[in-house]
Formats: sequence, C-alpha cells, structure tokens
Amino acid sequence: MAVITLALAGCGGEGGDGDQDGARTPGPGAAKGRGTPGAGATGEPAPRPTATIGQLKGPDGIELTLHSAERDQGGFVTVDGTVTNRGTKPYNALTWRSKETEMKSQSSVSGASLVDPAGKKRYLVLRDTDGECLCTTGLVGIRPGESRAVFAQFPAPPADVKDVDFQLPTMPSVRIRISG
Repeated sequence: MAVITLALAGCGGEGGDGDQDGARTPGPGAAKGRGTPGAGATGEPAPRPTATIGQLKGPDGIELTLHSAERDQGGFVTVDGTVTNRGTKPYNALTWRSKETEMKSQSSVSGASLVDPAGKKRYLVLRDTDGECLCTTGLVGIRPGESRAVFAQFPAPPADVKDVDFQLPTMPSVRIRISG
C-alpha cells in the first residue's frame, strides 16, 4: 500500500518553480527506467535518447521528436520523446492538454492519443485517481533553443497492433511502431 501511496503522491499538481522540467514519474505500471530526466542514481546525467521513431512539427517552431513507444506487461504503452522550441519566443503547451472537464493537468501532453487505424480505436492518456494525467506536465515557458523530455502513458492496444498514429493537438499525426 505504501508503494501505491508513494506513486500517487508523485502525481500531484503542477506547482513548483519555472526552472523545473515538469516531467513526472509514470504510475506503477510504467516501463522501467522512466521518470524525471536528469541526474541518475549515480549522480551522472541520464543518457539522451538518440533513436527517433517519429517527429511532429507544430506552430511557432515547436517540434516533438518521439524516441520510443514501449508496450509493457502491465497492459500499458509509454511514449517517450523530446519537445524542442526552435522558435523565437517562449512556448506554452496549453493547447496540448485534454479538453475533458475531469482532467486536472494543465500545460501538459494530456491531449495526446494513440489511434489504431485498422481497429478504428483511439487510446487516450491514462489518468490517476485524482484526475491527473500519466504524462509530462508543467510545459510552460519553454525558451527558444530549449529541449525538455516528455512522456505519456496509454492503455495498450491489442498485442497484434504494432503501428499506431500518435496525435497531439495543433500538430499533424505521425505513424509510430510499438515495441515490446
């Protein structure tokens, strides 16, 4: 029970100062090795992902590079990526949030979805019991030239579904392959 309480405590609101990257640790079903980027357990910086499975380009020079979409045994798919501001002014991801009234997470990628085009099903970002998304939040004030790690966790499509469309408001969708 302590593990669940601790995991839910980590899914709290978006408070804090503007210098934080806003990445939150995924819930208990998340794939291993996920969480806030930065210093690892050894104090060394976490390695930057190099693989690219998809890229989305949005307004004002904002880009989202997707590095992985991993299916885990808990029935989830976690998508990891990097958002980069290639524009000339700070970017706030307010348009990326979910339009659902129950969703508490603002300035997040809670509006992302995975679409199985063959099965004609859409998978939305998971939420915890407090209505917070299992995704990166606090995506405000992304300065020109700045990059931030992002993630979003979804319910997994059936095991035979390997390719899905990743969608995020204000950007064209991109087809990605689920591994695992």
